[in-house]
Amino acid sequence: MTDGPIPSPLAALAERARNALGEKIIDHKLAYGELTLSVQRDAIIDVATFLHDHEAFVGITDVCGVDYPERAERFDVVYHLLSPKQNLRVRLKLSTDDTQPVQSITGLFPGADWFERETYDLFGILFTGHPDLRRLLTDYGFDGYPLRKDFPTTGYVEVRYDEERKRVVYEPVKLPQEFRQFDYLSPWEGTDYVLPGDEKAKG
Repeated sequence: MTDGPIPSPLAALAERARNALGEKIIDHKLAYGELTLSVQRDAIIDVATFLHDHEAFVGITDVCGVDYPERAERFDVVYHLLSPKQNLRVRLKLSTDDTQPVQSITGLFPGADWFERETYDLFGILFTGHPDLRRLLTDYGFDGYPLRKDFPTTGYVEVRYDEERKRVVYEPVKLPQEFRQFDYLSPWEGTDYVLPGDEKAKG
């Protein structure tokens, strides 16, 4: 006989992690069948090492950034780890800003190499200890970080390889349509006439 319901494997994992790591885990959340551990920024290596060495989380499926511009520490760095042995996934989350670097986990998870480079390239999140933190997706000499959405949409040049000239050329950015300010109103709002088909909706 047991003294109550048996905790789910993810709930048991959260309890073991919190008992082993203490204040290095700020919070944990079980929602939609997934476990998210919020961790101290400087403790990511300790938390990842515990999960890797003691809980058999040996696979990494993603590292990505999330931007909350209104916060002082505007970025979340989110890691998704996999344990084939336990058939479990766990999400780690920490917060940082555009100046405080996050420790790279490539020493434990070599597969995080390109994920961290992509996060740096698109958000400008810095990783200390990364073996080769260079841009990965943007053009040569790109200024800014695309997923911050804080760069101008006009006045820049694009880089492409010109087959006729047999070299890389820089050209002004050509947008397929004029830059427009959208009001996000439905085209059906504010009309003083009946549009075709409306009579069916009201019937």
